[in-house]
Amino acid sequence: MAIDPIQFHGSPQPTLGIEWEIALVDPVTRDLAPKAAEVIAAVNAAHPEVHLEKEFLQNTVELVTGIHPTTPAAISELAHSLACVKGAADSLGLRLWASGSHPFSDFRQNPVSEKNAYTEIIERTRFWGSQMLIWGIHVHVGISSADRVWPIINAMMTKYPHLLALTASSPGWDGIDTGYASNRTMLYQQLPTAGLPYQFQTWAEWESYMHDQGISGVINHTGSMHFDIRPAAKWGTIEVRVADATSNLRELSAVVALTHCLVVHYDRMIDRGEQLPILQPWHVAENKWRAARYGMEAQIITSRDTDERWVTQELAELADELALLARELGCFDELQLVVEILERGAGYQRQRRAFHETGSWTPVIDLTCDEMEELTPLEH
Repeated sequence: MAIDPIQFHGSPQPTLGIEWEIALVDPVTRDLAPKAAEVIAAVNAAHPEVHLEKEFLQNTVELVTGIHPTTPAAISELAHSLACVKGAADSLGLRLWASGSHPFSDFRQNPVSEKNAYTEIIERTRFWGSQMLIWGIHVHVGISSADRVWPIINAMMTKYPHLLALTASSPGWDGIDTGYASNRTMLYQQLPTAGLPYQFQTWAEWESYMHDQGISGVINHTGSMHFDIRPAAKWGTIEVRVADATSNLRELSAVVALTHCLVVHYDRMIDRGEQLPILQPWHVAENKWRAARYGMEAQIITSRDTDERWVTQELAELADELALLARELGCFDELQLVVEILERGAGYQRQRRAFHETGSWTPVIDLTCDEMEELTPLEH
């Protein structure tokens, strides 16, 4: 049977695009508010240049940038979009909030947006799909040709725990401290089209796989595979979907810069004829779990010989090793924020401290809302 080709519209430059999922909360109850449609309509009317999308849940607004050459340029657009969304939310008496998951909101009380694909996902996945009270960051980086996509994705999977530990911000769920740094990661992989990508070696293997998914009806409900890192053929990018949603632009810019540098670094390795790193699938899966469970305290597998190191050591060295490339890509200052996060701690650590100091998740919601408004991490 003939397999329909998937045209990858390669990008001549390693350009950048960002999608940031943020939620609306009631400042009195601190619970999620299903008012995204009203906020988006208000912003569209007053600021037509701002690109917003409805998301899976009616409480969520997704900020989407255009195509940018650098991290600072993309972050600048996000800052403008965020200010516009805040103005609309203020007018409705709501606050903006972002983390990997909400620590106490009841998923049964959060309606899904009106869209056939979302309705079909719930109909198909039922209990597991209805729990998706989660938010993330998607970073697109342009790639020149399809033959580079899967070698780079496989290499990026060796840095999965680095990207997740840096942004982990979802320790709470259903009113309890789960003990995980990123409960979002564990929740999301429950969906049948989500989770770790398979280690395809060629674009032809990917085409064959997607052909099979189409015939079997797997993607009829969703339109695509929701892998943690995946090709975006329409845009000519690799889409990295590992990170929890950060509560502020400062930490977001750090993970965007690191992602941009890593993808370009591996692309340059191909140019030089060098072998890209790859880990066994079971090592990648173990690293994902360790980063979700322990965050910055994770000891991760770094080689095919099962060598291990602390993820914090790895991140510090990455910030140093990629510094020259970061200067070339115009994101040196943003990459150095990785070191700042190592010194101060990640979002889940701030949230956990606030919860254990007070015994309540209410101060955690207030803290993360304050961080969104101040655009930077804060201490309780």
